[in-house]
Order: sequence, then structure tokens, then C-alpha cells
Amino acid sequence: MKKLVLSALMTVISASAFAKSIPAGTYTIDTAHSKVGFEIPHLVIATVEGRFTGFDGAIVIDPKLEKSKANLNVDVATINTDNKDRDDHLKSPDFFDVAKNPKMTFVTKKVIGTADKLKLVGDLTLKGKTKEVTLDVKYLGDVNDPFGNHKVAFSASGLINRKDFGLTWSKAVEAGPVVGDEVTLIIKIEANKPVEKKG
Repeated sequence: MKKLVLSALMTVISASAFAKSIPAGTYTIDTAHSKVGFEIPHLVIATVEGRFTGFDGAIVIDPKLEKSKANLNVDVATINTDNKDRDDHLKSPDFFDVAKNPKMTFVTKKVIGTADKLKLVGDLTLKGKTKEVTLDVKYLGDVNDPFGNHKVAFSASGLINRKDFGLTWSKAVEAGPVVGDEVTLIIKIEANKPVEKKG
């Protein structure tokens, strides 16, 4: 019995020793190697995928992970669903109304969990409305790139209801199952900070 308990204890200690940790520091999002996208149900049986090509942001990793922060700023006019007519309609006053509401922002309020399993709770502001949302985040690792940067990578996802942000279509569309209410946010981030020189 003692051997069994000792074996279990050693397993826990070993797992803790090799648990992931995120290097502390202030990182700038590498927009060339990141993606801010979404999926929305279409006609119940399929989905429409899209992305925003214009965005920026920063991540501050604190040694105490729960004190870390992140922000993301998205240029809504850069929406791309691979259909120009649909994109133009999405930008119009009928939906995003980008002339009046050019930005979508996310700012963290709380970080929960460990590097292996994170949740970011924050305020998402879109079309003049702010709602609290939760993103499930996976830390993918870190590496020094050939250009003098230390790079970290994350993937994140979360659900929002488009109607919470006043994103509605015509009465005819809303009356049927053409477009779903729940939107899945899909975010993939690489972020950089300069490599610290030793000596």
C-alpha cells in the first residue's frame, strides 16, 4: 500500500515538474501569423466561415498567470467571407454598420486556470454594445524565431449570440432558419517580444 501511495505521489510530482508554463513578458500580436475568424450556422445543415484581416493587440503574461492581460482590436471593415456581395452587405447599416461602428474590441477582465487549460473572461464590444464573453484558450508553446523574437502561440474559441450585439438581418431572414443565432469565434494567435540578451 505504501508503495502504491509513493508511486502515485511521484506521478503527481513528475506531472507538475513538466507542466507547461508561459514565459512572462509583454507580447505584440504577430498579425501576419495570426487569425481572427468565425463560423455561423447556415440553413441548419452547414456553416458560413469568415475572418477579419485587419487587427492588432497585445498580451501581457504575468508570472502569476491569473494577473495576465490581453486585448484585441479588430477593424470590422476587413471582414472576408470569400463573397464580395455578402461582405458588402455585412458592412452596411443592415448589419455591422461599419461607418458608425468601425471597431470590435476584446479586453480581458479575468484569467482562469493554468497554461494547460485557460479561460479568458472579458468584455467584447461590437456595434456599440458590450457583453461579457468567455474564451477557451489553449497554450501551444513558445520558441525563439530567426529574427530576434521570442514567440508564443495560442488558440482560442468561444460562443456569442449575434442578437446580443444587435446583429440582425431582414425580417424574412430572421423568421426562418437561414442564419443561426450562435456565432463561434475562432482565434489563432502568435505573439512576439524581443529575445532578452544575456550578459
